[in-house]
Amino acid sequence: MRIAIIGAGAAGCFAAANLPYHEGDEVAVFEKTGKVLQKVKVSGGGRCNVTHACFDIPELITRYPRGKQLLRRSLYCFTPADTIKWFTDRGVKLKTEADGRIFPVTDSSQTIIDCIWQQMMQNKVQVLYHRSVERIERKENKFIIHFVDAPAYETDKIIIAVGGFPKAEQYKWLLQLGHTIQSPIPSLFTFNIPGETITQLMGVSVQNATIKIQGTKSSVSGPLLITHWGLSGPAVLRTSAWAARELAEKKYDFHILINWLGSLTEPDLQETFQHLRQNEGKRLVSGKNPFDLPSRLWSYFFERSGINNLVRWGDLRSAEQNKLITVLLCDSYHVKGKTTFKEEFVTAGGINISEIDPQSMESRIIPGLYFAGEILDADGITGGFNFQHAWSSGYIAASGIRKQELI
Repeated sequence: MRIAIIGAGAAGCFAAANLPYHEGDEVAVFEKTGKVLQKVKVSGGGRCNVTHACFDIPELITRYPRGKQLLRRSLYCFTPADTIKWFTDRGVKLKTEADGRIFPVTDSSQTIIDCIWQQMMQNKVQVLYHRSVERIERKENKFIIHFVDAPAYETDKIIIAVGGFPKAEQYKWLLQLGHTIQSPIPSLFTFNIPGETITQLMGVSVQNATIKIQGTKSSVSGPLLITHWGLSGPAVLRTSAWAARELAEKKYDFHILINWLGSLTEPDLQETFQHLRQNEGKRLVSGKNPFDLPSRLWSYFFERSGINNLVRWGDLRSAEQNKLITVLLCDSYHVKGKTTFKEEFVTAGGINISEIDPQSMESRIIPGLYFAGEILDADGITGGFNFQHAWSSGYIAASGIRKQELI
């Protein structure tokens, strides 16, 4: 049997690593660039966030804005626990950080790359670089893959794991096979807020802020980072994932409301400020920060509220206090544009998951054609969830092919 895997990213290489060598078989991975596992290499700041310590599958599925219909099956077939076992069985030691993200103890993505690569080589997988697919031809029970600048390749089975394409026209060769796509849009991006003075605080972060997109029900909490162009951090990235289609429709021109104190409410602040006025009345407002916010940010809030930093808590007028409460709990910013967040960029959209059998990743339209990874219309928030989808779908596609071989 000949098995072709198109794409040498996480899903494609993991599929190859889970296709044990059978005498006479030929497994070939075709990659359009000159490198393999590039997203794995740069992910997590070069550490590779392998998966997430969320072992309750119904809870895990809630970390994916799109693709639940497929993920309800695939994540049960190959779970985060299975991912951990797969790597630890091959000598990779993993660690779980406080937020649930799982990394190799080496803090090097090369550890993960080497593990997958060694298993691929043990499986006698061939890797061919600079192979850009032009079209796939169906010929009786076989496929012929036509490349742009390389000879065609005839194969029995194909796993397509090319990642997400940012433009709809890049899916043309897949549409020609009879599949349909959900239009691709960016996910996991940061917010640009040009002209806002808060960007002067670049590098300042808050551990738990809540972001709400004005005019929608979208609300996400988590760490927030101020950058020289706008806002970033997990809270922003997750907001961009959950509201990806709404923000695309708005052409990335919208308003957000930030609760810098996470879940605290106006009555909470009224009570806190009343206590400060009564018990800390002689202290400067700028000198007493009851919320453990960064000092530069705390000072900025007084400036934004029009309050003199030299005012004492006992002299703070009600109108000033109310303005400060509004800034702390419902701070409004105009977002105009987005910026790709390093390696975390993900494309939402792709092959319609209703056309895929989640128990084998085989096309319901074309027998012998399989899909894995980001090419499918399924994507997660940050935290190792997109890699888990890649491992699960890649493993299931490989298993699906071997099961078909036995029938």
